[in-house]
Amino acid sequence: PAASLGEQSASEGRQRPKVTRGRIVTWSLMLGAIFPDSDVLRDLFSHDRLLVVTWHRSITHSLVMLPLWAMLLAGLTRALTSWRKWEAPSFAASSGIYAVGILSHILLDLVTSFGTMIWSPLKWSRPAWDLLFIVDFNFTGIVLVPQLLAWVYSHPGKTWPRALGTWLVFMPVPVLVARLAEAVDAPISGQTVLGAMMAVTAVFLLPAVRGWGLRVRHSRWNGAGFAAGLAYVALTFFAHRVALARIHKFAELDHLQVESIGALPLPPSLWHWDGLVRSERGVYELRMDLGVPSASDTDLLASEHRYYPDAPPNSYIEEAKRLPEVQKVLWFARFPVTRFHKEGSEAIVDILDVRFSRTTADRPPAFTYRVRFGADGSLLSQGWATR
Repeated sequence: PAASLGEQSASEGRQRPKVTRGRIVTWSLMLGAIFPDSDVLRDLFSHDRLLVVTWHRSITHSLVMLPLWAMLLAGLTRALTSWRKWEAPSFAASSGIYAVGILSHILLDLVTSFGTMIWSPLKWSRPAWDLLFIVDFNFTGIVLVPQLLAWVYSHPGKTWPRALGTWLVFMPVPVLVARLAEAVDAPISGQTVLGAMMAVTAVFLLPAVRGWGLRVRHSRWNGAGFAAGLAYVALTFFAHRVALARIHKFAELDHLQVESIGALPLPPSLWHWDGLVRSERGVYELRMDLGVPSASDTDLLASEHRYYPDAPPNSYIEEAKRLPEVQKVLWFARFPVTRFHKEGSEAIVDILDVRFSRTTADRPPAFTYRVRFGADGSLLSQGWATR
C-alpha cells in the first residue's frame, strides 16, 4: 500500500503543470495588464458614488506612479517565487515585465473618450485621445478572435467541436451590437449585420477545412491579432483627424464661441463620429459619416445637427453648482449641459454630459447628476439619475 501510494503521488506530481520561467512571465504580464483596474476595489469600502469619476482611472492608471507599481508587483513576485522555489526572472526583469503590462492597460484606456488621469497625483486632469469608443467591439474582436483561434486549432481531435462552439457563441454578436448601436442613435444597416455574420462564419470555420488552421502556430495567431490591432488603431488616428477637422470647420462657419471641442468615435463603425462643440450657452452636436465626403462649406453648415441649450440661470441652478459634488461632476464633464424642471413643488436640476447618449427611452443619459430642491429651497437629494 505504501508503495502504491508513493506511485500515485509521483503520478500526480508528473501531471501537475510545472511552473516555469515562461509561465511566470505570462502571469506577470497578465497581472500587470489587470492591475490598474484594482482601483474599483475601493468601492467595497466606500459609499461615495462619485468615485467612478473622481477615483477610477487615477493613480493606478498613472504614468507617474507606474514605476512604483511595477517594482512593488515585482517584489511580491520575487518573494512568492523564492518561497515556492520557482525559477523566475530577476527583479529588474520582473519590474520591466510588469511595467509593460500596466502600460498596455493605461494606453488602451487613454485612447478612449472616457479620460484617464495619467499625470495623477501631480495633476488631476483627464486626457483622452478619442480614438476608440469606451467599449469598442471592432477592436475587441480583432484582438480576441485570434487568441480563440489559437485555442480552437491547438488540438487536432477537438478542432470541429471547438470551432462550432465558438462560431455559435459569436454568431449573435453582430445582431446584439446593432441593437446597442440603435439605442445610442447610431443605427447599422441590415446588410452590414449580414456581412458581419458571414465574416464570423468564415473566420471560425474556414480554417478547419482540410485542417490548415492546425498548421498555424499559436504565436502566429496571436501575432496576427496584435498586428491587426495596431493597424486598426492607426486607422482610427487618421479617421479622428479627419472628423476633428470637420467639426472645427463647422464651428468656424457657424461662428461658435468654442469652449471645448472634440470628435468622438461612435460604435461600431470606423467611419461614424460624433462632433461636439461646447459654446457659451449649450452644446452643438454634429454626427458625421466619413464615408460621405464633405462637399462645400455651405453643405457642411446646412448639415443636420442638434443643439442642447443650457437652462436659463436661476437661483436653484446657482445653488446646485455651488455643491462640492456638482463641482466634481462639472470637472469630469467635457460637454456639460444644465437642465431645469419642476415636479410639483420640487425643483430639479440635472447636469449631463453630451458625450454619453441615452440608451433607453425611459432613462436619462448615463452620468446625469440630479439635484432635487424643496419648495423652500432646501436640498432634498442629489446623486446619479437612474429614471
